[in-house]
Amino acid sequence: MKRRSKGYGLGPLVAAVALGALAALWTWTAPGDPALWPASATDAGVQVHVLDNGFHTDLAVPRAALEARTGPLAEAVRGLPAGDWVLIGWGDARFYVDQSPIGDRLPDGARAFFRPGNASVIMLDPAQADPKTLVAADRRRSLRLSAAGFEAMADHIEASLELEDGRASIAAARADDDARFFASHEHFWIGRLCNHWSAGVLNAAGLPARPLRSITSSEVMATIERAQLDRTAPRD
Repeated sequence: MKRRSKGYGLGPLVAAVALGALAALWTWTAPGDPALWPASATDAGVQVHVLDNGFHTDLAVPRAALEARTGPLAEAVRGLPAGDWVLIGWGDARFYVDQSPIGDRLPDGARAFFRPGNASVIMLDPAQADPKTLVAADRRRSLRLSAAGFEAMADHIEASLELEDGRASIAAARADDDARFFASHEHFWIGRLCNHWSAGVLNAAGLPARPLRSITSSEVMATIERAQLDRTAPRD
C-alpha cells in the first residue's frame, strides 16, 4: 500500500500573501505633488483648516476663494446663506445629515458602515466665525496651499458632486442651521468613509496621504503634520 504524502496545501501560503498585501496597502503612501505643495515664498496661496470632532473631519475654506472659481462648486457656494468661511465634509446621505441622539441611530450607523453602495452627500456649511474658534487648537490643523494646490483640491471636491444638467443638486437641508447637503456620486461604507474622503482631498492638493489607513480622523490630522514636518524650504 502506498503511503499518502502529507499535503499542507496552498492555504497557509495564500493567507501569508494576503496578509502581506494587506500590510502593504495599510502602510502605502500615495505620493504628494511637489509642484502643488508646499506653496512657494512668492505664492500667496490659500490658507485652509482641517477640523476634527474626534471621529470626523471637515475642511474650512475661505468662501471668497471658492466663489472666485467657475463651475458647479462655485455656483453652489454662491447660493449658500451668509458666511465668510465654508465648512466642507462628506458622508452618508442619511446618517451624516441626521443630528438626533446617536443612541437612536445605531442601527442606521450599522447600515451606513456595513452595507455597500450607500448614497452620499457633500456638506457645504457657511460660517461667519473664524475656524480657529470653532474647535480646540489640538483639534485643528492649518495649512497654506499653493494657488495651484487649492485649485486641484477644489477640482477634486467638485468631481465628487453628482450633477444634474451641469449643476449640483441639494439632497438635504436642516431646519436649524445653514448647512446644505449636495448629492455625491460616490458611495459610503466601511471601505470608503468620511476620513478617507478628506485624505483624498488633501492628496489632491499635493500632500502625501495613506489612503487605507485614513479610516480615522487622527490619521487625517497626521497627514498634515507629516507633510509640514517633511516639507523642504520654500521654493523661489
